[in-house]
Amino acid sequence: MAGKIRVGVLSVAKIGTVKVIPAMKNCARCEVTAIASRDIGRAEAFSALLGIPRAYGSYEELLADPDIDAIYNPLPNHMHVEWSIRAAEAGKHVLCEKPAGLNPGEVQQMIEARNRTGVKIGEAFMIRTHPQWLRTREIIRSGEIGELRTIHCVFSFFNRDPNNIRNRPEYGGGALMDIGCYPIQASRWIYGTEPRRVSARIERDPEFGIDHTISGLLDFPNGQALFTTSMQMEPYQRVQFFGTKGNLEIEIPFNAPPDKETRIFVRAGSDARTETFPICDQYTIQGDAFSAAILDGTEVPVSLEDALGNSKVMAALLASAS
Repeated sequence: MAGKIRVGVLSVAKIGTVKVIPAMKNCARCEVTAIASRDIGRAEAFSALLGIPRAYGSYEELLADPDIDAIYNPLPNHMHVEWSIRAAEAGKHVLCEKPAGLNPGEVQQMIEARNRTGVKIGEAFMIRTHPQWLRTREIIRSGEIGELRTIHCVFSFFNRDPNNIRNRPEYGGGALMDIGCYPIQASRWIYGTEPRRVSARIERDPEFGIDHTISGLLDFPNGQALFTTSMQMEPYQRVQFFGTKGNLEIEIPFNAPPDKETRIFVRAGSDARTETFPICDQYTIQGDAFSAAILDGTEVPVSLEDALGNSKVMAALLASAS
């Protein structure tokens, strides 16, 4: 396949209009050519604001457009599976925001739809293609900090807006689904295996019913991972990796700024250094990496099988805390 992948965006969700679409305007291998909303006025407004050629007043119209090759799906969590499957059945490749499904059964449905239709479907964990994470994995696998023993992660922000979908359990809200999936994904990827056992402690909001804070312990065959994610703590994020000979820390692991350099700190014995990465936008890189899989016939950066593994761990954490 030659040329650029023509991408249509399902909904005017903030993650798409504020972060992903502006970043994808700089992609070399894809371009956003259409956006859809259930409100044609909103679709047209964002089409004009973001310089997108076509606007549709329904998701069905977008999926029916023969000039669209792939769909970016940033809909609320509970709508990921339905509309990703409908897109696949319309012959469109799909980049779906995390989490791909609310439970392993939903992700399995997406796998079956992908296999049935032959399209590419990937989960949008943008950290997996960011240079700072690729370098982190390279250093750890090189043995520079020795054998990895444990990963520590804290990721938090404060949000008690009753109208925000993250505070609505019926929309798949809560800290685990929104940001807890990141340390789980990162730990599984870095260790290269699945945890044998997990346990969690959850604090729930008495008004909203969602898990506003969750702490988890993942027991891997070759190490451990501990994390706390919260929607009701001050904004903070950091990931640390501790080995038998040293440690490594990612300064801004998840919301890497698109306009500033990023840094990791490496300490091995008496040696310590900072590695700095040039300015880049992780959503631009993600868009090009996903499009490359379509154009070159290669694997997507984060497969649905990987998404299924993440979903199984999240389900086990919830079960352990019940």
